[in-house]
Amino acid sequence: MNHPPLAPGDADALLFDLGRVVLNIEFSRTLQCWARHAACEPAELARRFLRDDLYERHEKGEISDQDFFAGLRLSLGVEISDAQFMEGWNAIFVGEMPGINQLLARAAQHLPLYAFSNTNAPHVAHFSGQFADVLKHFRKIFVSSAIGLRKPDAEAYDHVVQAIGVQADRIVFFDDLTENIEGARQRGLKAVLVTSPDDVARAFEALGI
Repeated sequence: MNHPPLAPGDADALLFDLGRVVLNIEFSRTLQCWARHAACEPAELARRFLRDDLYERHEKGEISDQDFFAGLRLSLGVEISDAQFMEGWNAIFVGEMPGINQLLARAAQHLPLYAFSNTNAPHVAHFSGQFADVLKHFRKIFVSSAIGLRKPDAEAYDHVVQAIGVQADRIVFFDDLTENIEGARQRGLKAVLVTSPDDVARAFEALGI
């Protein structure tokens, strides 16, 4: 299916994923921290870590951090404390994506900005404080652990579109995962696959902002 290029006046709102779009994340940092505490190699943990049902239920706020970490103890085969798991879990955040703060500041002068992230309560608590400066550009941040819905499920996009109060085809969505882009397009949103902040900048130019 062909998707027409963006043009000036195409959007009434912009919607952004956070990880690798606004915030730079590296899961290798998490694995390195856990491996250090467990006295094993990060590669061992990388082979065992699964984004499985337990992971998704944690991201939808259905299970506690303690239950999630207990599950990880079993699947990873390590005996580290909840505090050590949490330390590594939050080590994933590197910083802002280069130049994104300036891009969002510029866009916010023209259109309302929103964010929608598949993320869990500990990460929300962590990034809300650490990255308050770049996150201040968003009128609202929708997170899977609060709304109980994850991308790329259709219900997740419908929930966010309804909450924003703008027609789906008047929202431009930015995400770094193809399945999330396709999910958004199936629900009527315009969508931009982000491989670097340059993709965001080019989309803004096309939109005339």
